[in-house]
Amino acid sequence: MQHTVSPVGIVRSCFKEKFAIPRQPHLAPAARGVLELLPPFDQGDAVEGLEQVSHVWLLFLFHQALEDKPRLKVRPPRLGGNKSMGVFATRATHRPNGIGQSVVRLDGVEPKRLLLSGIDLLDGTPVLDIKPYVPYADSVPSATNQMAGTAPESIAVQWHESALPQAHEHGLRLGEPLVALIEQCLAQDPRPAYQIPPPERVYGVKFWDVQVRWQYPQPDVIRVLEVVREA
Repeated sequence: MQHTVSPVGIVRSCFKEKFAIPRQPHLAPAARGVLELLPPFDQGDAVEGLEQVSHVWLLFLFHQALEDKPRLKVRPPRLGGNKSMGVFATRATHRPNGIGQSVVRLDGVEPKRLLLSGIDLLDGTPVLDIKPYVPYADSVPSATNQMAGTAPESIAVQWHESALPQAHEHGLRLGEPLVALIEQCLAQDPRPAYQIPPPERVYGVKFWDVQVRWQYPQPDVIRVLEVVREA
């Protein structure tokens, strides 16, 4: 039996590329975006009462990772990207039906859109459903996960003397906490765990409309080189 689903909205996110997106929600509280609701859910009736909750579940499609052939095993980044595990034991983006879920903070409710933070969704992500977070039912204090019991350790983020003023300037222009966003995302070390780059290698990613470039002067240190607006 097959079912057809249609998105209720599209996320406009600070993340323009898959690289450097936090691997779980809330790891970067400064990551913000807007969920633009699609007809017929953009009339206000569908979100009436939602202002009473602080967080929502988003069910969405990994629209840039959809595959015709399901994977039974994947290589989760948490295990270094070299160890296979059953797909249902992970939150890998390669899902049988391409469906993901995230709990995100709800910062504002408008008839046609929701204001979100702490997101881990790529710009353009189709959202299939929105559900209020219910603390007494959704939080399980006794729950365990031996593979991912705690948040991953962060690494130090340093700034080149010219990069930090650049980030402050673009943050003011955008009206976004850009410095915090860069630090929170890069501190999680977006490179594959098995990769030890030479100090001269330059990495880059796009947040909002700016390109951020950095190096690893030491294996456990990131140095932000520049934050420039894309032409």
